[in-house]
Amino acid sequence: MRKRNNTVEVSIIIPTYNRGWIIKEAIDSVMVQDYRDFELIIVDDGSTDNTPDILNSFGGDIMVFRQENQGVSAARNRGLAAASGRFIAFLDSDDLWLPQKLFRQVEFFNKNPDAQICQTEETWIRKGVRVNPKKRHKKPWGMIFEPSLALCLVSPSAVMIRRSLFEEVGGFDETLPACEDYDLWLRISCRYPVYLIDTPLIIKRGGHNDQLSASPGLDKFRIESLKKIISSDLLSGNQYKAAVKTLKEKCKIYAAGCLKRGREDEAQYYTSLSKRC
Repeated sequence: MRKRNNTVEVSIIIPTYNRGWIIKEAIDSVMVQDYRDFELIIVDDGSTDNTPDILNSFGGDIMVFRQENQGVSAARNRGLAAASGRFIAFLDSDDLWLPQKLFRQVEFFNKNPDAQICQTEETWIRKGVRVNPKKRHKKPWGMIFEPSLALCLVSPSAVMIRRSLFEEVGGFDETLPACEDYDLWLRISCRYPVYLIDTPLIIKRGGHNDQLSASPGLDKFRIESLKKIISSDLLSGNQYKAAVKTLKEKCKIYAAGCLKRGREDEAQYYTSLSKRC
């Protein structure tokens, strides 16, 4: 592992907020990686628990940036701005890597110099119990834009991305409080194939109360992402048609949910949007 101001192959970015109860396990899973040419950047997004004390205990082995609470997109973008590696890897602070994760992905890129992004398979743990993903969550590979429209099929903790790709597609959208990764994967997958290493090399842990992906109403933010990509002039004809179809479907479903909860003005907006697109 190399530290600040030295050239590294991989920059690892962990955003965290009030994860003192679990962040050490994520960091430890990086520290035992077989591949060592990396820097580890932690962005503490305004934690008020014991997260700073835990990060301080690692001393110079990690780079720590602290900021007022701005959300996970801003935290990841702060890490990107500080990164020096040729490749970027993200790790959510409640997930874990298996020891060969970095090695296998760097090896993949060395063998596939035209590849821009790859991810690995993952093992799911919910409330301490291993669960099997449903068929619709199975990770595809290649030009995955269209299957990715319905739901997010790329995991931040599983990807490695060429740093240069962010100069083309931009970073995470800081206006989105959730589904910011879905938004980024759409911008990438409409342009480039997303490759898959078909070996579970991360442990994705969920079921805890502070998990953003468990928040209600996430389709509201997916709809915003779909509106952006549809108006971006990036899509092929078939991609455009598929995105519009998905937007209509999500607007109708979200509007029905709003009506059920008595939010009539909001329901009217999304019903109107589904008819306009």
